[in-house]
Amino acid sequence: MDSYLIQVNGRGDHAPVLDVHLKNAGNTVSPGKVKGRKPRWAVRASEMSKKTFNPVRAIVDSMKVEPNPKKAMISLSLGDPTVFGNLPTNDEVTRAVKEVLDSGQYNGYAPSVGYQSCREAVAAYYSCPEAPLKAQDVILTSGCSQAIELALAVLANPGQNILVPRPGFSLYKTLALSMGIEVKLYNLLPEKAWEIDLEHLESLVDEKTACLIVNNPSNPCGSVFSKSHLQEILAVASRQCVPILADEIYGDMVFADCKYEPIATLSTNVPILSCGGLAKRWLVPGWRMGWILIHDRRDIFGNEIRDGLLRLSQRILGPCTIVQGALERILHRTPPEFYHNTLSILKSNADLCYAALSAIPGLHPVKPAGAMYLMVEIEMEHFPEFENDVEFTERLISEQSVFCLPASCFEYPNFFRVVITVPEEMILEACSRIQEFCEMHYQGAEGAQDLECDK
Repeated sequence: MDSYLIQVNGRGDHAPVLDVHLKNAGNTVSPGKVKGRKPRWAVRASEMSKKTFNPVRAIVDSMKVEPNPKKAMISLSLGDPTVFGNLPTNDEVTRAVKEVLDSGQYNGYAPSVGYQSCREAVAAYYSCPEAPLKAQDVILTSGCSQAIELALAVLANPGQNILVPRPGFSLYKTLALSMGIEVKLYNLLPEKAWEIDLEHLESLVDEKTACLIVNNPSNPCGSVFSKSHLQEILAVASRQCVPILADEIYGDMVFADCKYEPIATLSTNVPILSCGGLAKRWLVPGWRMGWILIHDRRDIFGNEIRDGLLRLSQRILGPCTIVQGALERILHRTPPEFYHNTLSILKSNADLCYAALSAIPGLHPVKPAGAMYLMVEIEMEHFPEFENDVEFTERLISEQSVFCLPASCFEYPNFFRVVITVPEEMILEACSRIQEFCEMHYQGAEGAQDLECDK
């Protein structure tokens, strides 16, 4: 049997050195002299890194296309409301951060789940009689993306599966696959304003289903679920005993003719991890401040999920302390007019875009009710020279310098997504160019048939 001999060597002014030797059959051999081992480099990427796949990047990066040099580029692809400067955050929000920075009191490490006072502020802001919250029900995270990552990591093991909307935010799949979690896609119905196909959803549940992701208001659809539809979703989750991960980063970002209902306020027994943050409603996505709200009134999660979230949060040292310090002031000092003005701009852009694209033969936009997006169906049979939505959007870039994301990025081919946060004149110009593009390539029934025959 092999054994180890440890000698402590130290002489003169030098500190003692641990010298480890392998004792084999009575002979002591230094590690560098072990026979049969030839040192060599063998550095390989981890399995997690190999499993990590972002469909948006994979599709967009493969679009080797240059915009038309005669037309200025209009990008309607990135869900960042700050890009064009037309939607700045409120002065009270920036003032709150400046005050905290000047105080010098938030420059150190915070608890991994966030400062207690900041968790109390978030709990107080979102608590209501239908879904009460306390500080211990709040985990602060580095943006909503990390909130989703922690929620998935605590609810699902490798080999289990999660239920994800189609079309849906690509990050769910990216995170799940990197963790060895299977993704099952349930359908949303464009003809029903992107409501969930509940029958299809329930058919996907099995003994390995760890959670159901509900994104409301939706990216990429711009849809907002009604109270009755949310109750139907909860009924499925209750029957199947499946917890819900609610991505509510666009919570309260709904247009005037619609009402946002946090799903936890309607739940009597389904445990919910609700993920949110400052990014979209306060227009500061780069500040990376998010949170998980734990709704567990029947004590189904119990201490296990809470303890799991605590341990997972300790892998990093929590979100930015400067923004944490400003959180209470941001939540309570931001004037209601700021939210109202943002939504007025988004609704105006949505209405303009929807009306303009509805008038274009071959396109069918689905009217949004909130968030920052709308989805547009392409009647591919009337554009027979294009194989799919990726080719359609590639040519839109090369000919008109308008960049919309093909909905294949969201597992939903033959649609494209439009971001409506850009300035009004840019929306109008983009829609005009899309119209020109479609008129150039549109084929009626006979023309399309002739082109197919030529192929």
